[in-house]
Amino acid sequence: MQAAQFTRFGVPEVLQLVELPEPHPGPGEVRIAVRAAGVNASDWKKRRGEMDPELPQTLGYEAAGIVDEVGEGVTDAALGDRVYGFADGSAQAELAVLSSYAPIPAGLDFPDAAALPAAAETAARALDQLGLGRTDARSSANRPFTLLISGASGNVGSAAVQLAVARGARVIGTASAAKQDYVRSLGAEPVVYGDGLSQRVHELAPDGVDLALDVAGSGILPELIALAGGADHVITVADFLGARDTGVRFSRGDAGRALYVLDELALLIGDGRYAVPGIQTFPLADIAEAHRVGESVQARGKLVLTVG
Repeated sequence: MQAAQFTRFGVPEVLQLVELPEPHPGPGEVRIAVRAAGVNASDWKKRRGEMDPELPQTLGYEAAGIVDEVGEGVTDAALGDRVYGFADGSAQAELAVLSSYAPIPAGLDFPDAAALPAAAETAARALDQLGLGRTDARSSANRPFTLLISGASGNVGSAAVQLAVARGARVIGTASAAKQDYVRSLGAEPVVYGDGLSQRVHELAPDGVDLALDVAGSGILPELIALAGGADHVITVADFLGARDTGVRFSRGDAGRALYVLDELALLIGDGRYAVPGIQTFPLADIAEAHRVGESVQARGKLVLTVG
């Protein structure tokens, strides 16, 4: 099968399509004929040598496609099913093994489905770690629980907004002036980021906020700590060094992943409570161009590779 791979670190041109042995699912896993695979910032960080030192490397943690082989003990998927989910880092290929998967929500095509897993899992995990669980929104009829999300218009931020609103929270989200209407359409109260943010947040929430989630990684953690009343009320998914310096928790997947979100999304999308992000697609053969676009911050929505 063909798969994206690099054998040395460097610029996007180090990426190549190569022939690799076909993977096969283990117990509880399924293999899919990949139709679409998501591209994330971790992909180009790996390619640049900023994460894993091993070579060669394949890429891709989220994909959507058609089940063509099932592992031992699988009872919730059959050959021909349309599924999406998480792979082991080799999803940008013609075939991929999914360790966690769910039926593609009704009405979604493969690229839309492939755009969902990573951002939604990151958002759901961070909300769980903040204590904003699926069944405990900490809200009451007298006082809605308030969450501030820094970077509410991006892929992870928009997922966090919608999941938090679905859990009953009042959400205030920061975004650029051009993205205010988009953030509002997701169910949040938008504020423009930048100088004077604290004052703008206090105009909406005079007593501050209960929790804060940093998705933007723009050095805003001290301000979020002040607004939320302490570092233990703040989580970041984007600012590792800032978290270390301020005592804020940095959300990691190795502390437990929110894999249940795949099934939750189907319910929310079906109820009209979750909007799929805009996507920008590239054929698998153009993976280097997808990396260039992503690194240049010119992406128009989520980047997705199409296969076949």
